[in-house]
Amino acid sequence: MKRLAILVLTLLAAGLVTVVAADKKDGDMTEKERTAAVSANTELAIFAGGCFWCMEPPFEKLPGVLAVTSGYTGGQQSHPTYHQVSAGGTGHAEAIEIVFDPVQVSYPQLLEILWMNIDPTDGSGQFVDRGNQYRSAVFYLNEEQRLLAETSKQALDKSGRFDKPIVTEIVPASTFYPAEEYHQDYYKKNPLRYKFYRYNSGRDRFLDEEWSEERKDK
Repeated sequence: MKRLAILVLTLLAAGLVTVVAADKKDGDMTEKERTAAVSANTELAIFAGGCFWCMEPPFEKLPGVLAVTSGYTGGQQSHPTYHQVSAGGTGHAEAIEIVFDPVQVSYPQLLEILWMNIDPTDGSGQFVDRGNQYRSAVFYLNEEQRLLAETSKQALDKSGRFDKPIVTEIVPASTFYPAEEYHQDYYKKNPLRYKFYRYNSGRDRFLDEEWSEERKDK
């Protein structure tokens, strides 16, 4: 569905869409730079929430978040490509890896941002994107993250905000494979295409209905 939306936009724009080059920031890190950013003073978080284009912006805006990388995880295939993952069958989900400073932003705060940017009651995908490759998930890297994620999920489930059960997976992290460079900070590099896709995905309509008061950033 995502590729279809992009194709429609391209046809409508008839060549008028301009790709906007963004300054190199955290989300544009190379694998070497990304690894170097993880030090004794930083931590990692890995979340899945459907289209990774839409999951980068809310986290990149947070003070204390040093880098957000789109990629693939949770499956069996080594070094998967976007086309392989989006077609299904690899077991991987589109996901993001977050490098953050726990002094400035805590893991529970990151979990709160996750919940406010997904539909945690949908076990078959997220919004217009259907299939296991677009599932929502918390990929924990240690026992502390697992406990915090479970506690946060249970609190949301008991809050009564949603009429259906919270089904977002909480599973051990496996190898995270960064996505192709053109996917990194897609919302900055291709703002028209990104906005067209996001508007038509139904994500913002759902989030505005569920989190109208709490939600500040899209």
